[in-house]
Amino acid sequence: MVIPLRDDNPTTRTAVVTILLIALNVVIYLLQPHGGIDEQQFLYERAAIPCELTQRDPLSFLEANTGQCLTPADTEGVSPAIDPGKNIWFSVLTSMFLHASILHLGGNMLFLWIFGNNIEDRLGPLLFLLFYVFAGVVATATHVAFQADSTVPMIGASGAIAGVMGAYIVWYPRARITSLLPLFVFFTMINLPAVVVLGLWFVMQFATNPNEGVAWLAHVGGFVAGAGLAFSTRGVFGPGASRGSRGGPGAGGLGGDGWDGGFRGGYRGRL
Repeated sequence: MVIPLRDDNPTTRTAVVTILLIALNVVIYLLQPHGGIDEQQFLYERAAIPCELTQRDPLSFLEANTGQCLTPADTEGVSPAIDPGKNIWFSVLTSMFLHASILHLGGNMLFLWIFGNNIEDRLGPLLFLLFYVFAGVVATATHVAFQADSTVPMIGASGAIAGVMGAYIVWYPRARITSLLPLFVFFTMINLPAVVVLGLWFVMQFATNPNEGVAWLAHVGGFVAGAGLAFSTRGVFGPGASRGSRGGPGAGGLGGDGWDGGFRGGYRGRL
C-alpha cells in the first residue's frame, strides 16, 4: 500500500472550499469528546446509523446494547431512544465531519488536500461542495444498503473523499503522485501516475479485514459515484489544471501548496 504525500498538478486558484472543509473537520474533532461514555453518547446522537435510516426511527438503548436492529413497535414502551429528537437524515451530513482519532482525521485530511484542490479547481467552489456532499451521501447509502441492520454509528469523511479520488482518476489519470512506499522496515519515495495510486487504493478496499471496523463499502460507493459523475461530465467542465505538470503554487500535498480512514470496532465505524 502506497501512501500519497503530494501531487505535481498545479491549480489555477486557491481551493477555498477544500481549505474550509479541512478546517471545519479539524475544529469539530478538537471540540468533540474523546473516550468513555461521553464520546459514545456524542456519536450516537450525531452520527448516521444504518438501523436508524432503514427503520426511520432513532436508535434505542436496547438496540445499542444488544447490537440488534428492531422495529419501532418492538422497542415502544420497552426501551427509550438514545436521542428521541434526533434528525436521522441530517446525521448523514454530520457524520462526514466526525472522526475516531487523530490518525483517522489526519489521514482523511491529507487525501482531501492532495486530490480535493484539483477537483475544486475544475468544478469551482459551489459545484465542488455539492459534489463532495453528493459523494458522501452515496457512500453512506452504499454502506447502509449492505449493512442495513447495523447499529454501529458511521463516522468519517472518507466516503466523500473517495468520491473526490474517483473524479481525480478520471480527470487526471497521468498526474504524478509522490508517494511513500513501505519496504519491510524501510520507506522509499516514488513517483507514480494517479491511475496507479488510486487504482491500487480502490482494489485494496476489497481486501479490508472485516474485523477492522472500516466501512469499506462506503469507500467503494463514493469512489464509483465520483468517477461516474466525472466521466459523464468530462466534456462539460474545463480541463482545469495541467495534467502532470511540475511545480506551481497550487500543487497539493506535504511541502506543496489528503490518507484515508474508516469505523474502529465497538461503538463506532470509521469511514
